[in-house]
Amino acid sequence: MINKQKQKRIQKERRHARIRSKVSGTSERPRISIFRSHMHMYAQVIDDSIGKTLVSVTDKGMSSGESVRQKKTERAFVLGKEIARRAKEKGIKSVVFDTGGNTFHGRVKQFADGAREGGLVF
Repeated sequence: MINKQKQKRIQKERRHARIRSKVSGTSERPRISIFRSHMHMYAQVIDDSIGKTLVSVTDKGMSSGESVRQKKTERAFVLGKEIARRAKEKGIKSVVFDTGGNTFHGRVKQFADGAREGGLVF
């Protein structure tokens, strides 16, 4: 019998593998990949054709006083706007979105909404 936590992790890994088999970043449309831990969130813009990370952000870099008062979903929205700003500085306007095996709600959805508001097109 597999315990519940291990089963959840296995299911997430399967979802991520299924997504990655269909989603790939190119030079014209790089891939935004996110990782969501219990406390923080990390995001990268990746060009899979050359295997290089073009832009990366994390909510750990936010000013500590500001991030303590914000909820995790609010920090995810700000993080989405920040990655959009940095991507636009590098000339990236259009991307494909990789949820990293997470379902598209909560922090993941807020991140996507922030990135769209920042000017990225999915």
